[in-house]
Amino acid sequence: MTAETTMDRRKAGETIDSFHRGRFHLVQPLGRGHRAGMDAMLLAALVPDTNRAGTKVADLGAGAGAAGMAVAVRIPAAQVLLVERAPEMATFARRSLALPQNAAFADRLAVLEADVALTGRARVAAGLPSDVFDHVVMNPPFNNGADRRTPDALKAEAHAMSDGLFDAWIRTAGAILRPGGQLSLIARPESIGEIMAACGRRFGGLEITPVLPRAGENAVRILLTGIKQSRARLALRAPLVMHGEGSHAFLQEVDDLNNGRAFHARR
Repeated sequence: MTAETTMDRRKAGETIDSFHRGRFHLVQPLGRGHRAGMDAMLLAALVPDTNRAGTKVADLGAGAGAAGMAVAVRIPAAQVLLVERAPEMATFARRSLALPQNAAFADRLAVLEADVALTGRARVAAGLPSDVFDHVVMNPPFNNGADRRTPDALKAEAHAMSDGLFDAWIRTAGAILRPGGQLSLIARPESIGEIMAACGRRFGGLEITPVLPRAGENAVRILLTGIKQSRARLALRAPLVMHGEGSHAFLQEVDDLNNGRAFHARR
């Protein structure tokens, strides 16, 4: 991209950003809305590698499509549906898929403009049928609505949760996953109680990995995976530490996850 093109895009209130060391690119809003980063890359890393053709993945609340695209780039067998309610963000996702830099894999992704919280026939009519997906990934809004301070409506919708949000999103994941399919999500640690309650009998074999900035510091995120209809026990895994002491550089394991060179395998 030329400097002139970059400047024009910034004036238009958007950027094109590179992920996985240039393996895919994303059109994102600038100065408003949600901009994808490491959370989306760690979420994508929860989906295991597979060679099974036609593996179906749904990215709920996909935004511009970062997590779903990261899955598709790493797993050539994956067919990914990007589900996004906000029309403007869904448009960013479609434009991202239309970029020439993404031509090699864009035909394996589609964008569905729909509300993740829909239920029953309304959900099916919107394009989310029951028992068809092998994996569902989600990065739900995780800020308490009472803490919302931004006048940016697009950002507020992406970041601020409403009552029962986790239950609604996890209910939808349970409905659209096939039996034995995997739910993967990233959230703040304070949401763990609501998440586990929402998983209830829908998901078992829950594995929770705390994400720490540095060894000895408190977790800033949790990674959670669960299997539909499993009755396996909960596992609290060793923390994933992002940086070494006194450093802002990612440790090798995290850098590999962040750039699509590895995935965070279930135990």
